[in-house]
Amino acid sequence: MTFVRVCGAGELEEDTPKRVELDGTPISVVRTEGEVFAIHDICSHANVSLAEGEVDDCHIECWLHGSRFDLRSGKPDSLPATRPVPVYPVKIEGDDVLVSLTQES
Repeated sequence: MTFVRVCGAGELEEDTPKRVELDGTPISVVRTEGEVFAIHDICSHANVSLAEGEVDDCHIECWLHGSRFDLRSGKPDSLPATRPVPVYPVKIEGDDVLVSLTQES
């Protein structure tokens, strides 16, 4: 699995998504509850950025229609979204946040 630096850990504010691109793939990187998560940045229901939504209780909410996705699994837990979005493995090395485009299962 290849990990690539996407940002510095110091750039992440608690519960505030940061949108990055890795090899053309849009990703929301989120620090919450003492962990850092990487989730595909495009809502599976509507073609909008999840990084513009709010984070609460290890979930990110799509600002357009209110679907919430679990940052650990990518699974939606509220309608109208019914399909999960990919989540990606994250490593922290020093102040570097590294993400792999290999999806976690």
